[in-house]
Amino acid sequence: HLVESMAYVGETPWHGLGMSVSDKLTPAEMQEACGANFEVLKEPEYVEYNGRKIKTGNYSLLRKNFGKDYVKFLDSVSEDWIFPQPSEGFDFFTEMCKEGGIHMHTAGVLDEGRMIWAMAKANSGFSLFKGKDVIESNLLFSLPYQYGKSTIIMGTNVRVVCNNTLQAALSSGKKDLMVRVNHRREFNPEQVKEILNLNTDRLEAYKEAAEFLSKKKAKLEDVQEYFDKLFPLTSNKKGKERSRNATMLMDILESQPGAELGAGTWWQAFNAVTYATDHLIGNNDSTRLYSAFYGPGRNRKVDALKLATVMAK
Repeated sequence: HLVESMAYVGETPWHGLGMSVSDKLTPAEMQEACGANFEVLKEPEYVEYNGRKIKTGNYSLLRKNFGKDYVKFLDSVSEDWIFPQPSEGFDFFTEMCKEGGIHMHTAGVLDEGRMIWAMAKANSGFSLFKGKDVIESNLLFSLPYQYGKSTIIMGTNVRVVCNNTLQAALSSGKKDLMVRVNHRREFNPEQVKEILNLNTDRLEAYKEAAEFLSKKKAKLEDVQEYFDKLFPLTSNKKGKERSRNATMLMDILESQPGAELGAGTWWQAFNAVTYATDHLIGNNDSTRLYSAFYGPGRNRKVDALKLATVMAK
């Protein structure tokens, strides 16, 4: 289970995990409530040879819980690896909420502390079918303590009727609503805010794609081809025509939550993929959450939107 702990404000989040907390919490209180109440240390690594300790040139990232005698190894990094503390991340994210018309909704710890994340709801969003199909806009902040991973701030949308997530970066091939801060330069909150302000049109681009798909009729044979392309059959030892996931998607096409909204359109077909990715494919809710934000689930939904748009045209 990749989700160690998490907390949320208001309604239960799409993944159904975590505990409910007050919306009056300070950044420090939210940090503690979601289980991120620790600091990260960077200590030199050594090897022992003939009774001597020799520096390797690398450093260990260690998680040290406040008020507890608990230390956990997270990863090995180079000497020039720079990182903000969890408290700095929560202070910055809360400041963004105050300035940007958004409010913190969910935060948590993944993979024993190797990733801290927080999500805020924005006041923006859009709807289809005369307000019956609502898509909410969110901002996801990710603070990793792993070599090779950057601090990431990106938009992500949630389709309320079925609680499907979709990165706002999936906007007709345009530049991502995503900011990456690598660990070889200082984390600059002002620079991050400036970059994010330049990407506020990405939600509008996704709205255009959603409206397009919701108006384009899709034949069942084309939808089946769509699912087969996204989930190809990798082994045919048993003489099957298609993969298990492609078969499952056809089964839920007309029974998924919100299937009646855009029935028979490419919007319905596309949302079958996002629903299955967030709620059905994978071992449990914990692994599905991680996959939806950072793993193959996110990439699958990127591919699904692009392919649906191409086939709809």
